[in-house]
Amino acid sequence: MAKTTEKKAAVRKSNSGQAMLETALLMPFLLAIALNIINFGYFFLIAVNLAAAPRSGALYSILGGSTPASSSASFPGLPSAGPSTTITSVSYLAYQDLTGAVYSPTTQGSIQVCSTTVGVTGTGKNTKSACASAFGSTPAYTFPANVVDPENDGSNPLFFASRVDIAYQFRPLVPGTPFNILLLASPICKTTSGVTCVFHRQAVMREMN
Repeated sequence: MAKTTEKKAAVRKSNSGQAMLETALLMPFLLAIALNIINFGYFFLIAVNLAAAPRSGALYSILGGSTPASSSASFPGLPSAGPSTTITSVSYLAYQDLTGAVYSPTTQGSIQVCSTTVGVTGTGKNTKSACASAFGSTPAYTFPANVVDPENDGSNPLFFASRVDIAYQFRPLVPGTPFNILLLASPICKTTSGVTCVFHRQAVMREMN
């Protein structure tokens, strides 16, 4: 009887470190899952804020006489595209919408405004509003060319597509590939110089001549 008791005690003693060993083995996986969720949540927050900024910028760009007039505009009454340091410009408003919502919008993001205040290009059915040079410093991002408004009949265009593009280089809160597996599944994210994602958001609204 005494020997049986001693054997049971020995078994209990030999199993005493099992829970600690299991915890040590599982902890890296649990941390990786938790940090992936944190980074993905921050990624989603940035995406939501970047979707709102070009919409408000494009709306401001087409408001006409309701906005501060620009003496140099080809269509007086519309706000100028930039520069981004001029408080009445479209690019300034777009940057202000991002301030407080994303980290360093002026150094990690760039904005391009296409409006008749920049000019008009093309003739006939190919007439469209021109695009200003990009404001900001997002590296190596090429914005697409502006489009012709579908209501343009080619004789005397009454409508122009006014467009605001925003590109933003996003870096996750927690660096490291194991903590960004969810983000790297997105085609806009890569592992060059750490994990980075470049968002591009665009809003197009109709501007009346």
